[in-house]
Amino acid sequence: MDNFHIETAQNVTIQQNVANLSTRIGAFLIDGFIIGGYYLVIFLILNALDLNGSSDIYYIYGFLSLPVFFYSLLFETLMNGQSPGKYLNNIRVTKLDGSKPTFSSFLIRWMLRPVDIGMASGSVAMLTILLNGKGQRLGDLAAGTTVISEKKQISINDTISTDISEEYTPTFPQVTLLSDKDIQTIKELYLKAKRKGNHNIIVKIHQKIVDLTDIQTDMKPIDFVDVVIKDYNYFTQQM
Repeated sequence: MDNFHIETAQNVTIQQNVANLSTRIGAFLIDGFIIGGYYLVIFLILNALDLNGSSDIYYIYGFLSLPVFFYSLLFETLMNGQSPGKYLNNIRVTKLDGSKPTFSSFLIRWMLRPVDIGMASGSVAMLTILLNGKGQRLGDLAAGTTVISEKKQISINDTISTDISEEYTPTFPQVTLLSDKDIQTIKELYLKAKRKGNHNIIVKIHQKIVDLTDIQTDMKPIDFVDVVIKDYNYFTQQM
């Protein structure tokens, strides 16, 4: 499932990490097992009480089935967009802009659930999710919601690793005086400052590296820090 971006009225871009269809199906199956277990417990209790043959058994089962009928609505409302199955799979219902859905949003999703999941064994929901690109079934489209994954995605920018070519030639062997923690901190601050165009932070990073390594150079701070990160990766890869 592809991620997508939403630009708010404040011109802030929000990336939504859409939950995979297979993960959503897994959450649905877990919830199904929980509901099945609930019915089994009810059957055993009523059987122990010798009520299964009672003339009122249909009314009893009807009343005890109310929690199942409202299962997704109750849990998603009380657990902030999660059912037990969603919780175990680290997925959650949110508004498209990332905000918390209102009760009316959960209610709309729940009301359209029979159409999405009840018809054609869930094919309507699966087809809609696959074609939509934002992880939305019909209930989500009507409610303005989606289901996102809360699993942290690790990219190369979150590590000390940096892509360097096989022909790369290091410039500053003194970078080996730095530690992995130093480089991780330098890289995080550098990339953040570069994205925001904060040259002052990059100058401070440059000075800190010079203080730690005694490197002398006429390179521009932004180029120097970039080379230091690459040099460190080069030397650590040779170890």
